[in-house]
Amino acid sequence: MVLVAADAPGAPCWLSLMTRDLQAAERFYGAVLGWTFRRGVFGRASSVAELDGVPVAGIGATAGESAVPVAWTVYFAVDDADAAVAGIRARGGTVGVGPVSYPPRGRAALATDPEGAAFGVWEGEALTEWRVGDGEAPAWVELHTRDAFDAAVFYGEVLEWVGGEDEDEDEDAACCEVSYEDDRVVLRRAGRAVARLNSGPVDATAARPQLRPHWLVHFKVPDLERARRAVVAHGGTVVPDEAGWGGVDQYVTVCDPDGGLFTLDLDQPRPGPGHRSHRMP
Repeated sequence: MVLVAADAPGAPCWLSLMTRDLQAAERFYGAVLGWTFRRGVFGRASSVAELDGVPVAGIGATAGESAVPVAWTVYFAVDDADAAVAGIRARGGTVGVGPVSYPPRGRAALATDPEGAAFGVWEGEALTEWRVGDGEAPAWVELHTRDAFDAAVFYGEVLEWVGGEDEDEDEDAACCEVSYEDDRVVLRRAGRAVARLNSGPVDATAARPQLRPHWLVHFKVPDLERARRAVVAHGGTVVPDEAGWGGVDQYVTVCDPDGGLFTLDLDQPRPGPGHRSHRMP
């Protein structure tokens, strides 16, 4: 997979999917999200998904007999992967893989937070035209966890986020800002929302992935009903909102044919000139 860093440490910087059938995944996501694909740095074992010529995510093939679950992974940019891994372990997280080198681009590690939500960290070269969050970005990310405030402390310390009321923090510093709004945690970079952390009913031992703590990737679509039909027509499934997160008119959570969980969001009309909104979709 091609992994890329964001414009600032601490921000979500890339999305990747490990799947058991790369060609089938390309057909599914091409039909549902309108993506096109080009080969990744590992040749036929990986591809980079693009939307209107802009990279959106990486997809890699894993062995069919692998016990690794098919899942979307959110990567966060860090200055030093070794320091991030040490911080994850020191604060109760678990490091499953890495740091692993991907010459000449950088280094990556896969981990889980103290509640069991999986994520990655990436130290390396940036791809400036890709971003995640609100506005024109094609995707955003959301943590479903037992306590968003506890999670914000963990990720804030590992990824060097700063509090929204820290007046001493240099506005140009390479970090993200945390705000607490309506019992949610919103992460922003330069005023732009890039992630949200939500408290809710989760269980690390639940059989279904949507009920466990997890980072959920939201992909924007112009026609939610059309995308929903495409999911079903191409072998995916619509996931019932058992956890009570709501919003069925604005988004729907689905699984791809291999079990990869993600959410389709209705792409809202853009605000008029001069309007500035920090609301996540």
